[in-house]
Amino acid sequence: MNRHKPLKHILSELRYTIDMQGAGVGGLIDDWVNVRRNKVVLPDAKTKIAVITGGARGIGTEVIRGLLKANMTVIMGIRKPELVEKLAESMENGNNLKAFELDLQSLKSVKEFAEKVLKVYPEIHILVNNAGIMFGDFKLTEDGIETQLAVNHLSHFYLTHLLLPALKSGGLIGESSRIVNVTSCAHYPGKIFFEDINMKNCYDTTAAYAQSKLAQLMSARYINGLLKEEGCLVKSYAVHPGIVNTDLFEGTLFKRVFPWAMKMFFKTPAKGAISILHACFDKDLEKKSGLYISNCTEGISNKFSKNVEHQKKLFDISCELVGINPSNYGKKENL
Repeated sequence: MNRHKPLKHILSELRYTIDMQGAGVGGLIDDWVNVRRNKVVLPDAKTKIAVITGGARGIGTEVIRGLLKANMTVIMGIRKPELVEKLAESMENGNNLKAFELDLQSLKSVKEFAEKVLKVYPEIHILVNNAGIMFGDFKLTEDGIETQLAVNHLSHFYLTHLLLPALKSGGLIGESSRIVNVTSCAHYPGKIFFEDINMKNCYDTTAAYAQSKLAQLMSARYINGLLKEEGCLVKSYAVHPGIVNTDLFEGTLFKRVFPWAMKMFFKTPAKGAISILHACFDKDLEKKSGLYISNCTEGISNKFSKNVEHQKKLFDISCELVGINPSNYGKKENL
């Protein structure tokens, strides 16, 4: 990777930083304007199975709390499954919380996690691709993928592929199974660096984060289109939970300088979970799919994400990176 950045890359980093701040301000305004829309009615889903990545803290913990309150069996994918016992003790219906090891920086781990889930649960009704990381130095995973792209997008893309047969089995007429990608308004200044998707030539952590969140949104839309063409009873959504005071901001300049502002103006994790639970359960969404949801309503997304040619190109590259034929996406594998 070239560490001696030319002026055009320095200016690009500055633009991304400014645009990301603008996206954040826009997200805060959206949260304030639409605060009354943030409501969710939890059903009794006693016979249903949900899978979620992450969840040991922050928004994910509150999503799990909601899924358990809906009487679902919840399977967490988490790096340290031993943490789950204490978490379960603090939750209603905590006995319904299970965990298997999952490291999203390893495609091998993703496959092993999926294998364990499918062995016990051949039908799944909700998949929440929640876990994520933000910023940090340039680093490649063991599979040679930039870490933010790997954790936020590619491993979830692969996990969705592996679990789709079970999601298809779980879908019913009027009660489709649902895939929920937790994205961000941070996608707005982003684009996909198709010619250098790992950004090896000149890494910008802000642009890489924006790319990963944009990829989550685009894959949710494209996969939804594929499922619709196939006539499957599975629907896909992308959700921006709002600007939430979580550990993702640890180490950032904003956290160091304005911690008081985060407590005053940002959503709590519990409030951030509402839009995600809305995407999991809202009955009216059965008539719609492929949406970008913010504050329990359709949000404003960038033009790049809506371009079907861009979506397909990202889909094909993602399939190549995880080692599957695009025509076999969502088809049952011999795990």
